[in-house]
Amino acid sequence: MAGLRWGTQNLVRTPAVLGNAMPKSGSHLIIQVLQGLTSLGPFVNPGFPPVNRSEDNHKLPEAAVLENLQRMRSGDIAYGYVHSHPPFIQELTRPGKAAVFVYRDPRDMIVSHVFYATEMYDQHGMRQYYTQQLNNMEERINAAIQGVSEEGAVLSSVREKYENYLGWLEVPQVLSLRFEDLILERDRALSRLLVYLCERGFEPKVDQEVAVERLKRAIAPSRSGTFRRGKPGNWREYFTPGNKALFKDIAGDLVVRLGYEENSAW
Repeated sequence: MAGLRWGTQNLVRTPAVLGNAMPKSGSHLIIQVLQGLTSLGPFVNPGFPPVNRSEDNHKLPEAAVLENLQRMRSGDIAYGYVHSHPPFIQELTRPGKAAVFVYRDPRDMIVSHVFYATEMYDQHGMRQYYTQQLNNMEERINAAIQGVSEEGAVLSSVREKYENYLGWLEVPQVLSLRFEDLILERDRALSRLLVYLCERGFEPKVDQEVAVERLKRAIAPSRSGTFRRGKPGNWREYFTPGNKALFKDIAGDLVVRLGYEENSAW
């Protein structure tokens, strides 16, 4: 259908696009943005689950994730939570592919994760531990910072989580966008996305201003089953002095490396 509407030559030149993010860091926002591309050119949203998940929402082994990425064809749109491991980097940087990596302030990510696990998704693996073993928000934030390794509750530390994804920031063929910019500097972030896709082969049929407006209209947080609120800096309402101290001890210079703080005096 996309080839008939937009022309076969346009379809062939259009890259397959992956919206990649860390959990609770904007995956549903970026897939809505990318779905808006179907109004700009020969893009197709197959409606599949994340590339790293099965139909019944179980994690796939890396070989299966790589197969899902390799199956993507011109104009395909997909999303997932893909680590910056060499096979994935090689696949997503070859001609005909484009990847957008969205990352978020780790402190906001932690708060979002805790609320999601305790209030929004009753099948979350950490729900019972958070609600039955811990007593308050401070304890839950500490657990999410340092990680948990107990029977029935396994969670990596915030440092470990980010280390699996930070490599994307060093790959020039991948567009890295901050979640906060997609919220607070949306026009500029979406313009960067369009320029990047053009560099990867996409040829839009409308000017950039119109294209940005169409992508903005595709964003509808209420359609996301995981949406709570995406207010940048929300962590300040929940982090106690104890949470801050533990975060600095476990995460080290992570927020400085990501550009969210100038130094450790926050």
